[in-house]
Amino acid sequence: MTTPPPSRTVWVDGTWALVLAGGEGRRLHPLTTTASGVVVPKQFCSLGYGPSLLTQSLIRAGSVAPIIQTCAVVAARHQWWWDQPLRSLPKENVFVQPENRGTAHGVLLALLKLEARDPRANVLMLPADHYIRHEFLFSRSLREVAELSARTEDEIFLLGADPERADPELGYILPAIQRSRKPTGVLSFVEKPDSSRLAELLKAGALWNMFIIAGSVQALLALYERSHQSSVALTRAAIGGKKSHGPQAPSLAEVYQQLATVDFSRDLLEPQASKLQVLGVPSCGWNDLSTPKRVIETLSTMPAEPKRGEAPLLSSAILSLADQYGRLAREKRFSLPL
Repeated sequence: MTTPPPSRTVWVDGTWALVLAGGEGRRLHPLTTTASGVVVPKQFCSLGYGPSLLTQSLIRAGSVAPIIQTCAVVAARHQWWWDQPLRSLPKENVFVQPENRGTAHGVLLALLKLEARDPRANVLMLPADHYIRHEFLFSRSLREVAELSARTEDEIFLLGADPERADPELGYILPAIQRSRKPTGVLSFVEKPDSSRLAELLKAGALWNMFIIAGSVQALLALYERSHQSSVALTRAAIGGKKSHGPQAPSLAEVYQQLATVDFSRDLLEPQASKLQVLGVPSCGWNDLSTPKRVIETLSTMPAEPKRGEAPLLSSAILSLADQYGRLAREKRFSLPL
């Protein structure tokens, strides 16, 4: 994994970077379960022998926002894993979910916390489970989309990657204008298309959905107004946001017990596609590390890294997925081909 060369970073004014790191990564459990049976969530693992996926995402966030404006959404049950890697962040920038209620509620908690501190905040959201081969090239797109959203309070922008292959296991964004290097409207989202639909999407210039989103805190909160106003009101009251009211607000843990699981992409973005803009990202070797097959494919294409004994100790990574795959392959417990 390539990190950007040292340079003097000029951050995007008013931008807060939000790393989403609260997921369970259940589909990756065959690779993230240790020999002793402990399951390590994937964001706390490294692909090879470098930093964890979480730490790598924090490094990416640094291309648009200073550490004082970098935040992370995590799960309370994962504290043993995230406590050390997130010590570089201010404590108030670590947003802890009492339970996992889907990405929509994790994002909502962060947005309301940010709204209370900076009502005019510009927010760049990025997941903690991606691989990028060309980090420096990708950081340019992160800055570009952050700068676009910083110039408007009403628009929400997504990054979409140029497909490097026909992959039916990924989500796709169909843009209004094909192969544009400027923001364009979103016609629709398509998840895991069959082969015939996939061929149509690629011909129409569809992009891989990277689930990287930028917009003002107010524009992002407006996505919840259509069908999740009660969740907004309950969460805002629990955290004591500026717009909350009522003498006896419930605790956040009590609120989370009432919430249904809601997916940000499927339940909020897809029904409101017409409100969104997408910016195409030049080929940068992006991959979504959501399944064992995808991780193993990525390992096969990564540049050579120092072996474990030759690499410096990087405590941010609890587990190496390369080591895990090697162990399982030797034990003949993993048959997916490279």
